[in-house]
Amino acid sequence: MSYTHQKSQKSKVKKILLIILGLYVMIGALLYMFQEKLIFLPTALDQNYTYNFKRDFEEIFLNTDDETIINAIHFKAKQPKGVILYFHGNASDLSRWGATAQYFTQYNYDVFVIDYRTYGKSTGPLNEKAFYHDAQFCYDYLRENYEEQDIVLYGRSLGTGVATYLASENTPKNLILETPYYSLVDVAQRRFPIFPVRQLMRYEFPSFKFMKKVNCPVLILHGTNDQVVPLASGKKLRDISNPEQTIFVEVEGANHNNLIDYEAYHEAIKNQLQ
Repeated sequence: MSYTHQKSQKSKVKKILLIILGLYVMIGALLYMFQEKLIFLPTALDQNYTYNFKRDFEEIFLNTDDETIINAIHFKAKQPKGVILYFHGNASDLSRWGATAQYFTQYNYDVFVIDYRTYGKSTGPLNEKAFYHDAQFCYDYLRENYEEQDIVLYGRSLGTGVATYLASENTPKNLILETPYYSLVDVAQRRFPIFPVRQLMRYEFPSFKFMKKVNCPVLILHGTNDQVVPLASGKKLRDISNPEQTIFVEVEGANHNNLIDYEAYHEAIKNQLQ
């Protein structure tokens, strides 16, 4: 092979490596710039939108700070044993999540479910600190009408990080987590293993840090076929929780969005809310 040919081959390899490097940097930059679009999938509702649910409810608007209005639905049970403060997943709005949350009134609990900022009718700038601030505000609002020992925190998917934070800062009756993650960074790292996710992420939701401070009974429910938040991430969270106060239920065959279709889910919820 001639020297000229060898030089040409090296030049081609160099160009290919530069193209690969360029694509890697470009994709990493896009992940950084558009991470909010990947994490949060809100849908907006007209302020005049009228909710329609099977259970009795009241629509609430809370000013959690000068820039923010949080829209909430407060379902009322006939003889409530307490209230469930429900934090929903990363997509849609209360027109969907209200229909989901009203399920818990059958266990004789009122249910208070909120839309995060930018979701539904809620307004205000979105950032991780705001999630925690609004959650605590809603918790304090409920304490005006309920004893703290009668407040149950429920988080689903994205909302599990918010619920776990709140449980770490207060003393609720129970903490229930449906398809939770060790941290949002952990989930992203599993999905994009070749990128330095920890350095790129502006949203961490480090549930594992919060869980270490939780001092109430905890129920974790996770589907074995969850492709959004892997079962392994939920197990990591279980492993750093207090084993004496934590129940972990693997729902065999369930994915991220259909745990409610399985009897194991209903049995676990019923046992926890008795």
